[in-house]
Amino acid sequence: MKIAKRRLCLTLVLALACLACCVANAFALERLSNGYYHTGDGVRQKKILFASVDVYAIGHEMKELPPAKTKQAVIDADISKRFIWKMKRDVDSEKIRNALTEAYAMNGFNDQAKIGPFLGVFQKELKENQIVTITYDADKKTTTLAVQGGASATVAGIDFMKATWRIWFGKIDQPSLGDALINRL
Repeated sequence: MKIAKRRLCLTLVLALACLACCVANAFALERLSNGYYHTGDGVRQKKILFASVDVYAIGHEMKELPPAKTKQAVIDADISKRFIWKMKRDVDSEKIRNALTEAYAMNGFNDQAKIGPFLGVFQKELKENQIVTITYDADKKTTTLAVQGGASATVAGIDFMKATWRIWFGKIDQPSLGDALINRL
């Protein structure tokens, strides 16, 4: 009787393990046609008094998956990756530059020789539905900021890439945004 119960338990455990494996594979992250894995989406919000205002929708993609499913692993990954924003409202260029400069500082990066030219791309007001991309090229070790219909700037160095990725995955006044950007990992 005991042997039959053990076999039944073992059979159930194996069946559940197979089911879990099948379910995991059904929801596995697949590479997109552009060669990237889409790791998640979110909306950047700004609190104004007692209300929250949507600033931009943002998505995150990576050419390869990080070794761990953590925000720190995504920051540290020397892999081609990118953020894509779609503006949800018009925003003055100075406000965007100031917000990103403060975000770099909050995360311990203050190299103005890199930050200045990078954020100098924001010369005009960003308009609703305008697209902004931030792309890290792992082969060239460069991070590029491009504004649709505007300028672009490229800064070299893994240190700058990590500082830029910390804006969304490090210290941020909206921590749930970083979680949303990796929720598909």
